[in-house]
Amino acid sequence: MMMNENSDLASPSSLGVVTATCVSKVELRVYCKNLLDRDTLNKSDPCVVLLMQSQGQWMEVDRSEIIKSNLNPVFSKVFTVDYYFEEMQKLRFEVYDNHGHCSIGARDDDFLGGVEITLGQIVAQKKITKELFLKYGKYAGKSTITVMSEEISGNNGYVELSFCAKKLDDKDLFSKSDPFLEIYRINDDQSEQLVYRTEVIKNNLNPVWESFKVSLNSLCCCEEKRKLKCLVWDYDSRGKHDFIGEFYATFEEMQKAIGGNKMQWDCVNPKYKVKKRNYKNSGIVILTNLKIHKVYSFLDYIMGGCQIHFTVAIDFTASNGDPRNSCSLHYINPYQPNEYLKALVAVGEICQDYDSDKRFSALGFGARIPPNYEVSHDFAINFNPDDDECEGIQGIVESYQNCLPKIQLYGPTNVAPIISRVARFAAEEERTKEASKYYILLIITDGVVTDMADTREAIVRASYLPMSIIIVGVGNADFTDMQILDGDDGILRAPKGEPVLRDIVQFVPFREFKNASPAALAKCVLAEVPKQVVEYYSYKAFPPRCPKAESPDSALNSPQ
Repeated sequence: MMMNENSDLASPSSLGVVTATCVSKVELRVYCKNLLDRDTLNKSDPCVVLLMQSQGQWMEVDRSEIIKSNLNPVFSKVFTVDYYFEEMQKLRFEVYDNHGHCSIGARDDDFLGGVEITLGQIVAQKKITKELFLKYGKYAGKSTITVMSEEISGNNGYVELSFCAKKLDDKDLFSKSDPFLEIYRINDDQSEQLVYRTEVIKNNLNPVWESFKVSLNSLCCCEEKRKLKCLVWDYDSRGKHDFIGEFYATFEEMQKAIGGNKMQWDCVNPKYKVKKRNYKNSGIVILTNLKIHKVYSFLDYIMGGCQIHFTVAIDFTASNGDPRNSCSLHYINPYQPNEYLKALVAVGEICQDYDSDKRFSALGFGARIPPNYEVSHDFAINFNPDDDECEGIQGIVESYQNCLPKIQLYGPTNVAPIISRVARFAAEEERTKEASKYYILLIITDGVVTDMADTREAIVRASYLPMSIIIVGVGNADFTDMQILDGDDGILRAPKGEPVLRDIVQFVPFREFKNASPAALAKCVLAEVPKQVVEYYSYKAFPPRCPKAESPDSALNSPQ
């Protein structure tokens, strides 16, 4: 048995660059055997680091807990990753011996071995064992790593458990036991799968462990009668933990603790039960509370009546060139749509399917507008201040074409006012406390924004609202600075340092799709939207308005 000193379940998170709208979440669990012993007095203290290849670079995704003095560790850490059928997702697992006084991997002798493998291979085989390699392709002795995968499906969810214990046996001579709890799932073949390992409570026979979450799939394969084996140990820093006792339970029994109705089990040591005539137990373990957290998908929200409100914002700054000139990005060619129209139609035709009234807001910025020809960074291109919506995508196209002869292209390229305008509507929607409407703002621009500080501030504010922002850069400008707004390469922060709550911006240079189909552009810029919708409503704990009907006998119908 091994110990986790900083155990926590990885929360579902998105990893890598998203390139598809349909995604499955997969949980990965890891154990190793026959690791190299790098320590002189004790055994190695292993930790596993998971890396994923992105654009040719290996990026750290997450790392496991450190298990003290163990060459055959079973890690309780759950790695949660997004799986895309159409992508080759390369993973690398690296095992290190942690020395405590320095960071993992700081010394060459920390490295116990690594292996590269695709997520597709792991998913296809469900359980895969590979030999570990040292640098330069050398085998790490007989060391192996095993990775097991389980999908978190749409009808799955997470269960939050709160355990404590009372009057546990004292296994120490000069102090009290340092107890921790392990939960194992009994599989169909009677093998035992570690589900979770709690933290250690030092010197305490009445421990209260921190609440923790596990997926229902991990806990019981969504089968509420499946047997669970629970073990209580007295922690030993050398890895030789003392067994206190065990008990068996099912998720069906555990559900009785919903709402704080306590469930308890005798913690029994089978050897004591045989040897001691009056033996009753080695303590009592109590489940003080259980909560079920349903996992909803993008389609759950859409099928529940959530509407996608689409807004387009068009750059009318002078750097686009005179619309009457064929070299202008705003030139209307009767035979070939310009880049603004191509981007607008490609994205809009996808979004319109999710809006029942098919009316879309169309705004402009960076132009002098009638009647006074003052510069505006937030105007309706139909020139109706009371109703900026157009009938369908074709209505936006017509308003755009009619608008061009009436305005004077000017500048600068300020987009914060547009973001703030849409955010005000999104804020009103948030106050309804329902998953009823989500806003997508498409900004099409030919240059880097000039109000970058205000834009960053506006995006941080918008990240707390039901809203996503897509920026398409047209023309041949240097858009390097625009990548700052897209959170794929790091966390966007407001000027004063506040980070975005969630990544809501996707930036794409249109020139990368000049020779591609409109569908390819739409797929790229809209790929992250389903994830962003689910992230927002999950953060707010808003369920779909009309969830799909489920079996009344399902455990997932229990009150939350």
